[in-house]
Amino acid sequence: MGSLSLNKPLLLNDEAEPGGHGETPSLLKSSLKWGLKLAMWAIFIAWVALVFLYPGETGKQMVDQIIGATRDSVFGISGSLFLAFSAPILLVAVLAVAHLVVSGEDVFEKKSLKKPGFRLWTFPVLVDGPFGVVSAAELIGIILFVAFVIWAMYAYTLQNLDLLTLFDVPDSDKGRMLLEFTGLRLGMLGLLCMIFLFLPVSRGSLLLRLIDIPFEHATRYHVWLGHLTMVLFTLHGLFYVIAWAMNGTLVKELLEWKRVGIANLPGVISLLAGLFMWVTSLHPVRKDYFELFFYTHQLYVVFVVFLALHVGDFVFSIVAGAIFIFMLDRFLRFCQSRTTVDVLSAKCLPCGTVELVLSKPQSLRYNALSFIFLQVRELSWLQWHPFSVSSSPLDGEHHLAILIKVLGKWTESLRDSILSMSETEPSKVTITASVEGPYGHETPYHLMYENLILVAGGIGISPFLAILSDILHRVNDGKPCLPRRIMVVWAVKKSDELPLLSTIDMESICPFFSDKISVEVNVYVTRESEPSLEEGKVHVASNSSCPFSGRSMSPLVGTGNNVWSGLYVIISTVGFIVLMALLRIFYVIPYNVSTWWYLGLLFILCMVASVVIFGGIVIGLWHLWERKVSAKVEDQYNGSVKAESPQSNGTVAEKDLTPNNLESSTIIQYGCRPDFKEIFATTSRKWGNADAGVIVCGPPTLQSSVAKEIRSHNIRRQRHDTIFHFNSHSFDL
Repeated sequence: MGSLSLNKPLLLNDEAEPGGHGETPSLLKSSLKWGLKLAMWAIFIAWVALVFLYPGETGKQMVDQIIGATRDSVFGISGSLFLAFSAPILLVAVLAVAHLVVSGEDVFEKKSLKKPGFRLWTFPVLVDGPFGVVSAAELIGIILFVAFVIWAMYAYTLQNLDLLTLFDVPDSDKGRMLLEFTGLRLGMLGLLCMIFLFLPVSRGSLLLRLIDIPFEHATRYHVWLGHLTMVLFTLHGLFYVIAWAMNGTLVKELLEWKRVGIANLPGVISLLAGLFMWVTSLHPVRKDYFELFFYTHQLYVVFVVFLALHVGDFVFSIVAGAIFIFMLDRFLRFCQSRTTVDVLSAKCLPCGTVELVLSKPQSLRYNALSFIFLQVRELSWLQWHPFSVSSSPLDGEHHLAILIKVLGKWTESLRDSILSMSETEPSKVTITASVEGPYGHETPYHLMYENLILVAGGIGISPFLAILSDILHRVNDGKPCLPRRIMVVWAVKKSDELPLLSTIDMESICPFFSDKISVEVNVYVTRESEPSLEEGKVHVASNSSCPFSGRSMSPLVGTGNNVWSGLYVIISTVGFIVLMALLRIFYVIPYNVSTWWYLGLLFILCMVASVVIFGGIVIGLWHLWERKVSAKVEDQYNGSVKAESPQSNGTVAEKDLTPNNLESSTIIQYGCRPDFKEIFATTSRKWGNADAGVIVCGPPTLQSSVAKEIRSHNIRRQRHDTIFHFNSHSFDL
């Protein structure tokens, strides 16, 4: 039985869970999905092509044609530019709603196994550069953006030289005029890059869910685009400052706030806000002064508002679409984070780790590779910290667990608070927590590989506990699950962290699991040369239960209800268009409002009002609907809280933290680090010609080491060797 099971992927059987996970999609459903996907790709590619071509004559002619055809509408030129640069991405978001609704909540579709092969997203190309580990697909994107900037500056330079010739500028003024023209072009180029800046940072965005890029990966693209955008905007301002200084009008120009035309002073304010955000986001500052980075980054409000005042409504229309999507996401997160969440249990483990088990509604979906943002109001009303979940969604319908390593002031305060409260009132630890998320992959990609290697450093084992639990539950329940061989490589500093592995009672979750799936665990204790004298003894955690009041996490964000998420996006977008039309019909046109900065302010206000009013109505109805659904299972929920307490679901809570699960499948080595070259070579010989997913969760040095060996092995591999696919799961704001 065992050998047979290990040679076949664990796919969904005929009597699998209801909901269509194992059913072959109908022809109509498949056709509709493919039609929507083709439409979205066509719109997206045409939109990107227009943005990239705009600095040249071809792109400018295309935009001029759009303006010529629509400028007489009630929205004027602003509407024309909005139609060209912002409407396409909003249309893609609307189509994404339809695609997600049609797709349903399938974990993944059953596919025939293909021959092992390389994938652009999982092949690391750059490892030690300034961008960190960069896949082949990411490198292509970087090259395209760099080529775009170089080409755009070349095209703009030629246009600037033509303007100097056209206006017959005196030789004495040519240098100053060229600086001003170049500054203007750099500003426009910065706006074109800014179109993409806000898309990756929309945590629960339907667009990120559509293309299955989790927020922790998308933040990297936001960082890269942020650096590029701020370089262009800084040069934009610097060139103007130099030109004004040459003309002797520097102070006058800096303080000028024109009624018609570009208002300089709002631009100065916007640029200063951007510079504060940029400087404090640099890695050395962000690493050592995270709070400074976090608080100054809230200046994005000042940056955006004064940018609108600086350029007016019609230029701001170019970037409005991406900013509007971000505003939708931010307001939804704000509404979700207002809810306080019951902490079902709080524990301080001897290894310097805190475990929190949070209450969640049955309707909230997440997968084993999800993150949440946590706020504890007893510690701070402003600080939000990301943590990966350590529990599988199959561990229980009404709870979610996280493991928190005590590393900084905030985590130290959390541990001390739990300890002090548990000493005074052990059964009544009061923690006022709020949660954003969960965020993560729309598809649980850890289920997509037959062979898995999970590489963790320290507390990086946390998401892998969730993965192991998820896979074992699925194997036991007959749910969709491809992995049949799993290797865990865990590097820890000291052996007191080893009991964390006892979180998973494999036999309890899946009896006789070794007959169905192979699990091998290799632990490297780097700062101890021999086993501790206390190894094998029971480690007692400081365990406290918390009062339960029925407050669960809000399901508004993360992988929330597709229909309600779609209604929120669609109605808010339609509301924005309606508000703009009413404003222009009944105010701007009748009263001949022509002040640029004021029109920019009205544009921003309409965006905010549409999100708050129209989106707020949808959120209110969504909340009432969720309460109605929750009321139906309230009795079951109240009765299952104790039954699903950590003692029965695989969390650390009530267990003896001893290596009772490690006897047969774990090898512990002391005083050494993982030799990934040897690990991958040995695994390749054992697994043969197959795909193997490698998921890394740990510090950047660990990711670089693993990525370097994967790249080296894949380049030198023979036909019979395994192909390793690199995936990272480390959150770094």
